[in-house]
Amino acid sequence: MSSKSGQHNATLGFDPVRRKFLSAVAAAAGVSLAPGVMLYGIARSSATAARPRGSAASADVRWGMLIDLGHCDDGCNECVTACNTENGLRGHGRPSTDAQWIRKIDIRDPQTGAARSLPMMCQHCAEPACVDVCPTGASFKRADGIVLVDKHTCIGCRYCMMACPYKARSFVHETLEDQKPHAPRGKGTVESCTLCVHRVDDGGQPACVESCSNTGGGAMLFGDLKDPDSEISRRVATYATQQVRADLGLDPGVRYSNL
Repeated sequence: MSSKSGQHNATLGFDPVRRKFLSAVAAAAGVSLAPGVMLYGIARSSATAARPRGSAASADVRWGMLIDLGHCDDGCNECVTACNTENGLRGHGRPSTDAQWIRKIDIRDPQTGAARSLPMMCQHCAEPACVDVCPTGASFKRADGIVLVDKHTCIGCRYCMMACPYKARSFVHETLEDQKPHAPRGKGTVESCTLCVHRVDDGGQPACVESCSNTGGGAMLFGDLKDPDSEISRRVATYATQQVRADLGLDPGVRYSNL
């Protein structure tokens, strides 16, 4: 009897270890975030190297972001505005359905009462839960660490939205017009922050980072986490930084200081 049950579970693709992990991810969404203890400032910009056109993304690179909350003003939404403009996220006036690839959220330490406002987007995890649960392979991670959604393969099941502990994905409910060529979107599909991959592949930076540097508080730093000489790597190696819900073992590519 147990042998047949095991064969049946194997056929359906059930994995006890995987189910345990996904249960932990699902339970993580309501857990409070602990504040950090180190304070420091970070550089306001970081150059990136363009990937030759037509070449594959390389595993020698891992793109990431460092956000210093000490320079992120509570009332500043420049990163959100820049993302919406860059990717054509106009919305339809309904908070429950409007797409938002980056958003500002407020967190509070229940023990000390300390509060912070932080930008939250896809964390571009090394072990992304969204990719793990996707039944079609539409959610995937490039070799350089950028997590994306193939709109041609996405069937809109929204498993990835349920698996993501950062609530970083949204579902397109409406027919869309005037889309940006570099940011294709489609009704009935899931979408999230792409780290402005079209900019990165041309040697640029995500729109949110550029805007934060030019008109915001200069809180965002983008670069290659695998390059020991990059500004972001030097900062991560020198100062205390945190990953949101590091205990889940997802290894996010987005790190925070002064959290």
